[in-house]
Amino acid sequence: MYKDIVLKRGKEDSLLRFHPWVFSGAIATLPDGLEEGETVRVTASDGRLLGIGHYEIGSIAVRILDSRDIALDEAFYASRLAEAWTLRQRLGLVRSDNSTFRLVHGEGDFLPGCVIDIYGSTAVLQAHSPGMHYARHIISRALVDLPGAGIKNVYYKSETTLPFKARLDPVNDYITGAFDTNIAIENGLKFNIDWLKGQKTGFFVDQRDNRALLERYSNGARVLNMFCYTGGFSVYAMRGGATLVHSVDSSAKAVALTDANIALNFPGDSRHKAVAEDAFRYLGDMEKGAYDLIILDPPAFAKHRSALNNALRGYRRLNAAAFEKIAPGGILFTFSCSQAVSREQFRLAVFSAAASTGRRVRILHQLTQPADHPVSIYHPEGEYLKGLVLYVE
Repeated sequence: MYKDIVLKRGKEDSLLRFHPWVFSGAIATLPDGLEEGETVRVTASDGRLLGIGHYEIGSIAVRILDSRDIALDEAFYASRLAEAWTLRQRLGLVRSDNSTFRLVHGEGDFLPGCVIDIYGSTAVLQAHSPGMHYARHIISRALVDLPGAGIKNVYYKSETTLPFKARLDPVNDYITGAFDTNIAIENGLKFNIDWLKGQKTGFFVDQRDNRALLERYSNGARVLNMFCYTGGFSVYAMRGGATLVHSVDSSAKAVALTDANIALNFPGDSRHKAVAEDAFRYLGDMEKGAYDLIILDPPAFAKHRSALNNALRGYRRLNAAAFEKIAPGGILFTFSCSQAVSREQFRLAVFSAAASTGRRVRILHQLTQPADHPVSIYHPEGEYLKGLVLYVE
């Protein structure tokens, strides 16, 4: 049914350990006329079937979807989505006071190249591989038919996530349904979600649990939320009883979204102020001891390993500025979402920043992505978010 890609002798070991990627250097022969995004069978040099998946041009040549010789049809995608939905129900995320969560997290939900976030009755679908781009209509139908999910609209947002060399010319638009409302609920708080023009799928769903933790530390605190984007941490800090919350982002649009989300939950509350300014400049100019709780949640400093050293320098500089300025007895929430930066490298960068200031610092929590961003035990690369909660004397 599908064309065969044959691996070099001895290159099947990672697939036998269920890793879902086939790298281009492991391939011995490609079939004639193979098109990017096409479904292929991957076999060992002795003819053994190792799996089926989507072919693409690049370092990762095949993303394996199943080890069996089966059809990747509507029934296949419906089954995978149903498994993902059942897990989110088990996680307690499907509730009347929570309509915001990730339904599919690529390899972590055994659909490599696919990300789906749920915002109420709207699903935002992102393809990160040509194969998933071609499967978008099948996936959309399966989402709408997913029992009990109540999904009416599927918005496709892949203009910036697909490899540009594939020349797929994706268009961000509704595959199914249309815009009805962009307000979704997370743990009882309301948020305006900008999936049309916002970053990622419109909201950083992966910080939900960490925002809830921050709320517990916010009572009576003066809070600074750096790189605030849509103000998720700020809204939780407000509900947690912060005496003041300042949100900072270099983007005026992000600051406007933060103000809108504060007004949606705390209309007329004077405790909040949002500022459009460069983070390093703001930290450099602010008074020492002005804040008891600081959140550092920057965008990825290293999207590729070639930028790793510069990224680590950036994390050291950013955290050192926060350590210098935070009030005695303060709490620092600091994060890295750079997949190229390991947990150990990030922790060492933060350690170096703390040591450079001479302040006594203790680790209270070591944070990661939430359970609706699962990591396949066979694909450790899926773990990308790392964070520390630090007590600074």
